[in-house]
Amino acid sequence: MPPKGRAASKRKAESSGDEDDTPKTKTKKAKVTSPAPRPENAQPTNKVLPVNISFPPKTPGTLRLAAWNICGLAASSKKGFKYYVEAEDADILVNEEPVDPAITDRYPHRYWSISDKKTYSGTAILSKHKPLSVDKTLPGHPEPLSVKGRIITLEFETCYVIGTYVVNAGTGLKTLDAKKEWNVHFEAYIRDLDKKKPVIWTGDLNVAPTEMDLCNAKKNWNKTPGYTEAETTAFKNILNPPKEDKDAGRFVDVWRHLHPEDRHFTYFSYRFNCREKGLGWRLDMFVLSERIAERVKMCEIRSEIYGASDHCPLVLEFDFEAGP
Repeated sequence: MPPKGRAASKRKAESSGDEDDTPKTKTKKAKVTSPAPRPENAQPTNKVLPVNISFPPKTPGTLRLAAWNICGLAASSKKGFKYYVEAEDADILVNEEPVDPAITDRYPHRYWSISDKKTYSGTAILSKHKPLSVDKTLPGHPEPLSVKGRIITLEFETCYVIGTYVVNAGTGLKTLDAKKEWNVHFEAYIRDLDKKKPVIWTGDLNVAPTEMDLCNAKKNWNKTPGYTEAETTAFKNILNPPKEDKDAGRFVDVWRHLHPEDRHFTYFSYRFNCREKGLGWRLDMFVLSERIAERVKMCEIRSEIYGASDHCPLVLEFDFEAGP
């Protein structure tokens, strides 16, 4: 999870939107709890969590996994973080270090990795099910300290679950080379795991894969972190490996697979009234080994859950058959 004030995630270019991205009404200053969704993306524009949160019950025979990038647990808790956790009641939650007894009692198996650099990065996986093993490294990466806080892998009987907060390319793309380094080693890592058993990869992947996954794509292309040729190509290569790599398995961006025409987003900057204007990015995903993608029963962005973070949660229900 990025710290609340990280400069790299401001994505300034998104604020220079076309006129069509500006609401036509003059009521934007009205204090409404849950404004009507914008027609072009059909997502809510509320800036605080709803007073009452409820979701449909879990599909019988599935496990529910949720991923939510929060901007620091202490700050998010004051804004209603635990009420979402209670309502979702996911079996596995990719998040940040828990301290609230209401959360720790729900998840007996908790694993987190926090960067040595304070407020820089942190990743956690909370689970109702005990994994066979836990790994917090990215094998082969030449700078282990830069990886700390960005990845946790849980091995279960039938699959691996990888939770990540992927490197941000930075303001002015100043850390794009570090992002490229991460991508090289992560692709090798996920392919190695996939050869052993199927993989579920989730979290903040810090990339908008296509022009449908952000506003003002042309203005942001190769200028803004998360939407450069280097980043989008690296993601495409994981989904669809180069032909010369005959042994590499394919992966599926599950939400996009199930919603091929939708322009919904998981991240709305706190700046420039981006939430109110619907100026967002789809940065949080579930990416699954292709051979198990058909076992997904549901994958949705919890679009109304905004206000405890500048990201919305993403949830997936998966038929684990015998279970993890």
